This record gives sequence, structure tokens and C-alpha cells, in this order.
Amino acid sequence: MAHSDIRLSVAEERTIYDVGAIERAMEEAAGNRNEALATLYDKMKQRGGGRFLVRPTGADMIDELYDSCPNFSDVIDDLRKYVALSVAGNEPMSFTPILLLGEPGIGKTHFARELAARLGTGHEFISMSSLTAGWVLSGASSQWSNAKPGKVAHTLVHGDFANPIVVLDEVDKAGGDSRYDPMGALYGLLEKDTARAFKDEFIDIDIDASHILWVTTANDERSIPEPILNRMNVYEVPRPDHDAAISIAAALYREIVSQHDWGFPPEADEAVLERLGALPPRDMRKRLLAAFGTAKLEGRNWLEGRDFEQARMGRSRKIGF
Repeated sequence: MAHSDIRLSVAEERTIYDVGAIERAMEEAAGNRNEALATLYDKMKQRGGGRFLVRPTGADMIDELYDSCPNFSDVIDDLRKYVALSVAGNEPMSFTPILLLGEPGIGKTHFARELAARLGTGHEFISMSSLTAGWVLSGASSQWSNAKPGKVAHTLVHGDFANPIVVLDEVDKAGGDSRYDPMGALYGLLEKDTARAFKDEFIDIDIDASHILWVTTANDERSIPEPILNRMNVYEVPRPDHDAAISIAAALYREIVSQHDWGFPPEADEAVLERLGALPPRDMRKRLLAAFGTAKLEGRNWLEGRDFEQARMGRSRKIGF
């Protein structure tokens, strides 16, 4: 599925931090030898605190997700309601934080990325399984050696939008020292009232993070604190059935072919879709790309079922989608 037809408009500019507060912080930190902080303050001052909020222009702008991610239909149904409200009120896109629950390999991370592409807000992907301390989200004090801002502030300061999608992948696998809970910052960030005055420990000024669109994924919710679960809409995502798998395969084939001038037909034949649909969603793209390469090596501009027998790529660790 190509994303060239994405329709979005830019809403009013929204101030996410006060430049005056940056100037005061620069004066107070004049004797601070933390060059990284001084450089960041200067960048924030030069860029200014305004960031764009984007809004959808049509209630149907995420409808193609039904084809590319058919096993997420319940999620898409609800998101369309939020899109409709944004369109009706000519307002920036906003929705209650989402938790996608399901077994590995069913496309949770892929769905989050597709959603970001359709909404056009850009996104930040954060693997929670690699986090061992809360400061990765909320920053570490500039008094610490090698301290830096957290992922949330980095996304808002360096990005163009006030309402990006932030994908927290595998939140159930976040671990580390209980004194530095990796999910501790989420208690405030997932609530709009408190997120309006989010304070990254490194930057140490208020940043408005209330417009962030949160999408989280997990295999099992039992390790996620109840107060965090209560802040989100939770969806149990099923494994794609046969028809859904064929739909995913067809959409993926069309997307890849439309992005390249390789000479393959715009639609895959039934035999190819059956072979591709038999694969787990997380494996479809790499096996399809390998099959395209196999066909080209044989001088063909079409795929055959046997291309998937030969499409055996080197082993890779299966992390995420």
C-alpha cells in the first residue's frame, strides 16, 4: 500500500515550551559546565517553542488499514470515531492511549507504524524491553555524567509536531531496578492534565506533552501495573485467520510493488498470495523481498510459488514485528 495519497492538513501552531523559561534556565546554568545542556538550550531557543498539530481531513483516511491490518478491525473501528470527531470539530487528532495485546508476530508493531503513516504525524519507536531505567523516557539530571534528555523530550524538541505517535513496544517486558521504574514516567504522561507540564529531568523546564498519541504493545498484560492499564484502551488482537492473512499479503505486495520500478504486476496471483499468507505476518516482508530477488535473478517479472521455497534469508533475531 503506497502512502502517496495520505491526506492531512496542518492545524495551528501550538507552543510546547516557553522560550522565556529557556532563557532563564540558560542564565541559571551559566556556571554549569554541561556543554550538552547548554547546546540543547541554545537549539531550543533558536527553534522556538512552536510545533505543528496535524488534523485529519477525512473520516476515511485510516480506512486502508482494514486491508493491511485486518485483524486490528476492532481497533480501527474505534480510531475512526476519533478521526470523525477531529474532522467534525476541525481539531487536531487525539485519542485515548492504546494497548495492543497479542501473541508475538501478529503485527502489533507493524500496525502502529502503519497508523502513524496514515495520520502523517511522524512517530518515535521505543523498545521498552531494552529499558532498564525510567530516565530513558524522562531524562536524567544534568548533574550526572553523560546525562541526556529522555525520549519524550527528544521527540518533541527535535521533531516538527506536537502530536506525534509514540510507540512503546513490549511494555510488559520493561525491567530494571525498582528505584528507577521504566514505566514511572507514564503515570503522568498518559494523563493529559499532568502531561501538559511534563518536566524532563535533563532539560528541567515544563514541556507540553499532552498532545502525544500513545500506542503501546504487549504480549501479556499481567506485568503491567493496573493504574497504567486504566489509562489506556486495551485491545486483544487475534492471530489473522486465512482471509485476513491473504488480505495482509495482498496489501503488502501492492505496497512494495508501488514503491519500486521493478516491473512486477500491480497485483499478485492467487498462488503467490496463498504461499505468502501461510507465513507469520512478521516474516512476510522479508520473504517477499527475497522472492522478488529470486525472480529477477531468473529473468522474470512475475513471482511463482517456488520463489518462496528459495527465499531463505540468513537467520535474524526476532525482536518486534
